[in-house]
Amino acid sequence: MSYLEQNLRTIPSGPRKLLHVNWALVVLTVTVACIGFMMLYSIAGGSLRPWAEPQMRRFAAGFVLMFAVALVPIWLWRNSAALIFGLSLVLLVIVEFFGQVGMGAQRWLDLGFIRLQPSELTKITLVLLLASYYDWLDLDKVSRPLWVLVPLVIILVPVAMVLRQPDLGTALLLLAGGGAMMFLAGVHWLYFAVVIALGSGGVSLILASRGTSWQLLQDYQYRRIDTFLDPSNDPLGAGYHITQSTIALGSGGMTGRGFMQGTQSRLNFLPEKHTDFIFTTLAEEFGFIGGITLLGLYVLIIVFCVVSGLRNRDRFGSLLTLGIATTLFLYFGVNMGMVMGLLPVVGVPLPLVSFGGSAMLVLMLALGLVQSAHIHRPRKVL
Repeated sequence: MSYLEQNLRTIPSGPRKLLHVNWALVVLTVTVACIGFMMLYSIAGGSLRPWAEPQMRRFAAGFVLMFAVALVPIWLWRNSAALIFGLSLVLLVIVEFFGQVGMGAQRWLDLGFIRLQPSELTKITLVLLLASYYDWLDLDKVSRPLWVLVPLVIILVPVAMVLRQPDLGTALLLLAGGGAMMFLAGVHWLYFAVVIALGSGGVSLILASRGTSWQLLQDYQYRRIDTFLDPSNDPLGAGYHITQSTIALGSGGMTGRGFMQGTQSRLNFLPEKHTDFIFTTLAEEFGFIGGITLLGLYVLIIVFCVVSGLRNRDRFGSLLTLGIATTLFLYFGVNMGMVMGLLPVVGVPLPLVSFGGSAMLVLMLALGLVQSAHIHRPRKVL
């Protein structure tokens, strides 16, 4: 009998579950989302349309979804992990044949009420399945080659499908998230050393393939690499995004130009100002203080998730929470690094702030899973 089963009577049921919700995490989530509403309102020139109002509706739906997911017993999510992951793969297959094309990639399914991006959902279902797998696997088998191969296949299947869209940024996030789950589960560090060595060789091969008949990346992806290395080479073309982004970041100074006073976004110099580059609008209007405040809120969300995961004595709940915390870190870390010119532009939204339905609902689903693990964790019998 598992530890969780032995302590089943210590787990809250019914309305009492609400008493065990991580309310600090809820407050932080709402606060970050409200910052997003405010910035979308500013970008639209002081109007709730076309971005702030739909984003509010999506967050309200996501808020209900978060609590619905949170109140479901964590064991049900563990037992359903393979089925849920399989459904996300089916959606990726459907995208291959019936998906809508946007910005040169076939990534979305039009469901009428929302344009769903299945690759966003896969980021969370992958963490869910790997947490279930390592909860099932005996600890002494975690680093054995055969049992390391299984999660590698689980990770590489959706990565290959996402690369076909093509969506290099999401594919890399899937790899990073899956690798983090293996590390958290206790896979020996030598495996990661081998992967890093192979990755370095892969990068060299990708660069060497440019302009050949066996070119491994799309032309626009190579342009992103060039832009990352030196945006000034093409300031009006491939380097336009990051050039305007750094201008906006610098013009904000310490305290910013003021709410709705940002010139780069208001005068439409800043591309994708309501999605991938929304952080630069915030930094221009509220300066370094505004940017570091948002960063601090994200860090607090990660800290509360990590603390909850480390205190959870159920292995599945602990791995799931820590895996989702890592995914959230990758989201905001890559986005902020991207708009600052520290990382290549890969099209990653800023969590709970960037305009978008799929990313918002998937993030709320992820936070609901964190809450479910927190609510249903084993507790000491008093």
